[in-house]
Amino acid sequence: MYYKFSGFAQRLVGATAAAAYTPQGLKPLVSTEPPGPDLIFGTSKPVPGLPATDTYLSTNNVPDLQKVFQRSDGLPVHLKRGYPDRMLYRTTMALTIGGTFYCLIALYIASQPKTK
Repeated sequence: MYYKFSGFAQRLVGATAAAAYTPQGLKPLVSTEPPGPDLIFGTSKPVPGLPATDTYLSTNNVPDLQKVFQRSDGLPVHLKRGYPDRMLYRTTMALTIGGTFYCLIALYIASQPKTK
């Protein structure tokens, strides 16, 4: 016998094998509907309302970034892009050190007995 969790009764109830192996809220992996003529991702035809060229795509920046990150200038990879990277790094370090200091103070205050 198969069991499944009943959302109404909030307990296990008897069920068929198909119902027991399909949890509530999940659908079977195989689609039961046949593919229709209005496929979204099934064709390679361009959508009629969009322009022929993709204006939202820019040039490929990957080769330029590879040159920047592979340059042997002695800097760690997380500081290679200059001033913004330095500011992010310093802010992260300041927040980490400040948070550690705050936790130590909180532990010290919590360890002291309360006075009446």
